[in-house]
Amino acid sequence: MSLSHISALSPLDGRYAAKLTDLRPIMSEQGYMHRRVQVEITWFIALSDAGFAEFPPLSEGARTYLHGLVSNFSEADAAAIKEIEKTTNHDVKAVEYWIKAKFDARPELLKAAEFVHFACTSEDINNTSHALQIRVGRDMVVLPALDRIILKLREMARLYAAVPMLSRTHGQTASPTTVGKEIANVVMRLQKASDNIANVKTLAKMNGAVGNYNAHLSAWPDFDWEAFSQKVIETPEPQGLGLTFQPYSIQIEPHDYMAEIFDAVARANTILIDLSRDIWGYVSLGYFKQRLKAGEIGSSTMPHKVNPIDFENAEGNLGLANAILKHLSEKLPVSRWQRDLTDSTVLRNIGVAFGYATLAYTSLMTGLNKLELNEERLQQDLDNAWEVLAEPIQTVMRRYGVQGAYEKLKEVTRGKTVLAEDLHRLINGLEIPQADKDRLLAMTPASYIGKAAELARRV
Repeated sequence: MSLSHISALSPLDGRYAAKLTDLRPIMSEQGYMHRRVQVEITWFIALSDAGFAEFPPLSEGARTYLHGLVSNFSEADAAAIKEIEKTTNHDVKAVEYWIKAKFDARPELLKAAEFVHFACTSEDINNTSHALQIRVGRDMVVLPALDRIILKLREMARLYAAVPMLSRTHGQTASPTTVGKEIANVVMRLQKASDNIANVKTLAKMNGAVGNYNAHLSAWPDFDWEAFSQKVIETPEPQGLGLTFQPYSIQIEPHDYMAEIFDAVARANTILIDLSRDIWGYVSLGYFKQRLKAGEIGSSTMPHKVNPIDFENAEGNLGLANAILKHLSEKLPVSRWQRDLTDSTVLRNIGVAFGYATLAYTSLMTGLNKLELNEERLQQDLDNAWEVLAEPIQTVMRRYGVQGAYEKLKEVTRGKTVLAEDLHRLINGLEIPQADKDRLLAMTPASYIGKAAELARRV
């Protein structure tokens, strides 16, 4: 069977392939190979500038050519490396051989070929490559997608800042809020979660087989390899890798920063699961309508239905993303002694986790853009919930020392259909200042929103 969208085992590369075009070049195996080539070339050029008599500085022409191998890396190049791997049965060595093969007919580079992958263990290349992938995937795909959602929600919060809505604590009628304020709550949570993702530093090490620069020092024992490694890792691209130096490691970088990023992404995803479920419920209540799409079918047997499928899709894929992210964050910081290979196969699924998250963000944005507020339905619910004014009435009663304020309102309202007349009769009989009576008598469920509108406009 030939591989195609319809035969792909994962829906990320099948049904949903077209929605993940931005992520695929970064997090695919081709993207991983691309970063390995980048790391090897960066290390090679840096070695030429280290002052070793055996490896003089490369010419500008050689540098331009080498950087071109990185900037022009293609699917054909990735396929060529895979072909070499069939013989080596080692993916990093295949990258090394591919680079050396590119030195043919270039005497300057051929002479220095043994400095490709010099003193490196495979993990020096792999951990830096993963760090580059994660940083770019986060900064170019995940965070921009979250930013778009935050921007949309902020617009909605301000637009609907003063539109009153009945709250439902425990699923029961409760003190009114506004549509905008409820969305503002999510904006504030999601912005903090997004900032947490952005603030995690991507760490990397290039210190040899067990983190002690053993091989490096065997060749040049008087050279400051630690400082050199830090310079290569932290110098901005393309001269360096633009990452943060990890000074202590076993053979592998400890992966704690990865766990931080994955946990932070999962936290943002959990907030969006909460949002997806809430909006699903509001659509069910009729608070939101969904714009129709020509030709779209909601049910195979019930033609009237317009299902909240985008929020359902988002919720499901956010759950899948979090399941993988949780395993990544729990497994990756654990390695037997100085190295085991359990992280290697797991790390290949970072793109899967980011893929499900990205798919969910796209679905959520699609759903948000379809929503239309149904203010008539919101007002109907408020008009049928006069019992929520028991709270302000009993609070004013308490202010003036009216005994048994809570109990008196409970007797009038709990488990009963409460009408405006019932509350007005109670208010008129209270021994409180007339100005406060008048204020309570003028109050409606729709006007009892506290600072909700102000809070919504503040985000």
